[in-house]
Amino acid sequence: MSTPKVPPEETPEAEGSTGSAHPERPDGGMWEHPSVFLVLIALGAVMVAAFFIVRILGR
Repeated sequence: MSTPKVPPEETPEAEGSTGSAHPERPDGGMWEHPSVFLVLIALGAVMVAAFFIVRILGR
């Protein structure tokens, strides 16, 4: 009896291996890219600062 063929994208199990592949990490959702929120917070802070600077200058 020949050994079963393994598709090219899969790794064959090691002989005597009892462990399975590591589970894939779940999607981080909105926390996956915290730099987007950092940019939004910084942009909001700049807009608030600009508002007060314009008020202080009296324009």
